[in-house]
Amino acid sequence: MTDKPDDNDRSESNEEEFLRKLFGEAFGDESSAEEQDRPSTGPSMGFTGDPQSKNSQDNSGTGENPFGAGGFPGFPPGFDPSQLDPSQMPPGFGDPAMMQQIMGQVQAMFSAMQNQGDETVNWELTKNAAVSAVADDAAVTPAEAKQVDDALRLAEMWLNEATAFEAVGTIGQALSRKQWIERTFESWQRLTAPVAESVGRAMAQVVRQQLEEGGGAQLPEELKGMLPPDAGAQVASMMERMGSVAFGAQIGQAIGELAAEVHSGSDIGLPLAGTAMTLVPANIKEFSEGLQVEHEEILLYLALREAARIRLFLRAPWLEDDLFNAVAQYAAGIHINMERVEEAASQIDPSNPQEMEDLFGEGLFQTDRTPMQEAALRRIETTLALVEGWVDDVVSQAGAHLPSIGRLRETFARRRATGGPAEAAFAALVGLELRPRRLRDAAALWAKLRESDGAEGRDEVWAHPDVQPEEADLDDPAGFHTRRAQRQQEAAKIDEELKRLLDGDYDGPGA
Repeated sequence: MTDKPDDNDRSESNEEEFLRKLFGEAFGDESSAEEQDRPSTGPSMGFTGDPQSKNSQDNSGTGENPFGAGGFPGFPPGFDPSQLDPSQMPPGFGDPAMMQQIMGQVQAMFSAMQNQGDETVNWELTKNAAVSAVADDAAVTPAEAKQVDDALRLAEMWLNEATAFEAVGTIGQALSRKQWIERTFESWQRLTAPVAESVGRAMAQVVRQQLEEGGGAQLPEELKGMLPPDAGAQVASMMERMGSVAFGAQIGQAIGELAAEVHSGSDIGLPLAGTAMTLVPANIKEFSEGLQVEHEEILLYLALREAARIRLFLRAPWLEDDLFNAVAQYAAGIHINMERVEEAASQIDPSNPQEMEDLFGEGLFQTDRTPMQEAALRRIETTLALVEGWVDDVVSQAGAHLPSIGRLRETFARRRATGGPAEAAFAALVGLELRPRRLRDAAALWAKLRESDGAEGRDEVWAHPDVQPEEADLDDPAGFHTRRAQRQQEAAKIDEELKRLLDGDYDGPGA
C-alpha cells in the first residue's frame, strides 16, 4: 500500500511529459490539485467550453460526442475519447478522469475546425479575430454620417466636370472600423483563401512526413500505441485544418490592424466594399491631426478619390475581376518555407496565440518567385498604378480649387507608394504588397492623354482590357497611341482567325 502513491506520482509525471510532447505546454503546466479538479474550459484561442456541457460549442445540449457519428477529428468514425475503456489505455494512464478531462479539452479545441464544414479555413474565426483586433471603435455619430454624406454628394457634383463616367447614383455611407471589416470581409476572404489553403497543405505535408517516415520515429511511444494503423493520413488532415485555422486567425489580426488605417472601402485600390461609396470618419479624423490642413478639406479630397474609384470600377466592370484573378494567380504559385512550417508544427501551442503569430508571420513564404508569379505581380502593380494614376488625374481636375490640392496629392501619393505598418504586416502574411509602385508615371500618362484627347478620350481607354496601357506606355506616354493601334490590329487579327476557324475555313496563321 505504501508504494502506490509513489507509482501514481510517477504515472502523473509520465502523463504530463507525454501531453507536453503531443500538445505543447497547453496541457503540461503545473497546477494545484484543486485547480485540476475544476471543469476544463479548453485552450484560449477562441475555443471555450466543455464538450460534455450543454453550453459547449456544439450547441447540441445532449452531452453526447459533439462530433456525432463522424467521431473525433483524425480518428476512425465513431471514435469518442470520452467513452474510452481505461483498461484499453497504454501503461501509465491509470487516471481515467484525467484522460477524460484532457480529451474534453482537445475536443473543444478542434470544435472550431469541425464547425467550418468543407472549407479549409474557419472564416468565422478569422472575422472574429479581425473584429477583436479593433480597439476603441466608436459608432458613427449622426453628425459624422451627415458630414460624409455631404462630402460625397459634393464630390459627385465636382466629378461630373472632370470625367466622362457617369455618377454612381447611390448614397454614400460612413462606416466604423468594425463595419468596414464586415463590409470588406468577403473580398478579403477571396484574396487570402488560396494562401491559407497553401499553409494548411504545407502543415499536413510536414506532419505526414513526421508520422510516416521511419515508422513514426519522431512520435512519443505512448502515442504510437493509441493511433490506428492509418493514422498518418488522418492526423495530417487534422493538422491541415489546424494550420489553416491558426493562419486564418493571423489574417484576421492583420485585417483588424488595417481597419484602423484605411480611409474608405477602396483605399488599397480594390473595391473591397463593393460598388458603394464608403468612408471611415474615425480614421480620417486621426489622419487629419497630423496635417496642417483643415479637416473638412481632407474629408472632401478623400470623398473625391472614393467616388472617382467607384465610378471607374462601375464603368469598367472587367477591371475588378482582372485584379482579383491576378492576385489569385500570384497566390497559386506561392512556395511555403517548409523549415518555418516544421518549426510551427513542432512548437504549435493552441493556448498561445502570440506564439502562433510569431511562427506564421515573417519568413513563412520563400522569396524566390516563379515566372508566372513575376508576370502576375507586374500585372497587379501596373493595373493598380493605372487605377490610382487615373484617380489622381481626375481628382486633380475636379478639386482644382481646393486650397491644399497640391499638398494633398503629394501626401497621398507617398502614402500609397510606401504603405503603412498594418499594410506591411498584411504583406508579410500573404506574401504580396498591393502597391502602385509606378503611380507617378501612370498619372503622367493619363494627364498626357487628357491633354491630347480630352477627358472622354482619356476615359475611353478603359473600354476593353485587351488594349490597356502596359509598362512600356508608362515609360513612354507619347508613344501610347502607336502601341495601342498595334495591339488593336493584333487583337483584330486573332478575332478574324478565330472566326475562320469556327467557319471551317482556317488554313493556319498567315494563310
